[in-house]
Parts: sequence; structure tokens; C-alpha cells
Amino acid sequence: MTGRLNSAQPYALGLFRIVVGLLFACHGASSLFGVLGGADGNGGTVDAGTWPGWYAAVIQLVGGSLVLLGLGTRAAAFISSGSMAYAYFKVHQPEALWPMENAGEASAMFCWAMLLLVFTGSGAFGLDRFFAARGESEADKASERAPLAA
Repeated sequence: MTGRLNSAQPYALGLFRIVVGLLFACHGASSLFGVLGGADGNGGTVDAGTWPGWYAAVIQLVGGSLVLLGLGTRAAAFISSGSMAYAYFKVHQPEALWPMENAGEASAMFCWAMLLLVFTGSGAFGLDRFFAARGESEADKASERAPLAA
């Protein structure tokens, strides 16, 4: 049973990455474009250039899209995780100690989910793996053609 679950791990991780990236990108899109209820629940947007809301929304949209595609996953997840840590400790935590009390559950969960992706990478279905496999196959072909030194 454990062997079977271990063999499915890259696929489960890939699906996890896709879902987390999609949800994170949706948060950014709602704040920037007013879709999916918008920043205020009534289709509103955050004002361009305002600190920290607009910058957080840009990180959410771009970082979430990159994580969703599995492109530059570790770097995008690292920046996204940091932005959510900032959101939690500067915006939510001063209101109350626990996430349930300060409405910081989403920030805390996204922070830890993105931090996990920093250490695990993109898993299956990611463009990171596609480009890495493509680069390795070209390097392998070149090394096969190169003469061996005596």
C-alpha cells in the first residue's frame, strides 16, 4: 500500500499545486479586476499602487498563475509565501492572536501551502518538469555524440 501511495506522490503534489495556484490567482484577480465578488464583495477593486493591498494582489495573480502552470514554482511560491506571512503578521495578527479570531485563515494557509511547494517543487503536470526533461534529453544527446577521451 505504501509503495502504491509513494508512486502517486508526484501526481498528488501536482494536483495540489494546481489547486493552490488557481485559488491564489483568483484572490489576486478579484482584488485587481473586481471579478468573483471583488475586493469588497461588491465588485470593487483595490486602488492601483496602494500599499500593501495592490502589491499583494499583483503577487497573488502573478505568483498564483506561475504556481498553477508549474513555471518557476519554487521562486514564485517563495515570494508568495513571504507575502502571505507579511499579510498575516502585519494585517491580521495585530487584531487578535488566532487566525479564527482575526480572519487570517486564508493568509496562514496560503503561506504554509506555498512554503511546502518551495521545498517539494512542482510535482507532476508542471512546466518546470517539462523544460527540465527537455533540457536533459538534449544534453544527453550531445554527450552521446561527443567522443570519449582516453
